[in-house]
Amino acid sequence: MLAAAAVSRAAGSPHCPALVLNADHRPLSYYPLSLWSWQDTIKAVFLERVVILEEYDRVVRSARFEMKLPSVVSLKTYIKPARKPAFTRFNVFLRDQFECQYCGDPKDLTFDHVVPRSKGGRTTWENVVTACSPCNLTKGGRMPNQAKMHPRIRPHQPTVIELREHGRRFPPNYLHESWADYLYWDSELEP
Repeated sequence: MLAAAAVSRAAGSPHCPALVLNADHRPLSYYPLSLWSWQDTIKAVFLERVVILEEYDRVVRSARFEMKLPSVVSLKTYIKPARKPAFTRFNVFLRDQFECQYCGDPKDLTFDHVVPRSKGGRTTWENVVTACSPCNLTKGGRMPNQAKMHPRIRPHQPTVIELREHGRRFPPNYLHESWADYLYWDSELEP
């Protein structure tokens, strides 16, 4: 494989992640955007798990090998997308668009059980909302009516499509120009 010298030279290179597409050339996920480090991408190339679609100008070298770093790769095997999103803290934040559901603040976020666990509330999509720490502390273990604090949007299990649409409102911090032809091509065009 690559010599240690090539790896150490590339390690000092700028951020060069690869956009990872499913076999149908759609991103595996939009938010977070499906990205692999250049090291993982090269490993997948050597294991013949991906096809290189675009490359950076940056090159990695070993004594007997030279390769441009891939910027866009497509999996050779199609991965069927999940029908229901996983119940994770990140997906709760994404569903609630990274805003406290009590005051709208986007900072210092945590999550809150609308019906507190001490009152029989469960940790489910329908009972958990994004909350800033101050609101979470203010509400405490009280019911919404007692605290006079009601979520702006009724908590619900989102669809994969809903989370993808919410994710598109929060573009990643890094988008390489070679990715443009592969992102958001399935979005509805505006007249």
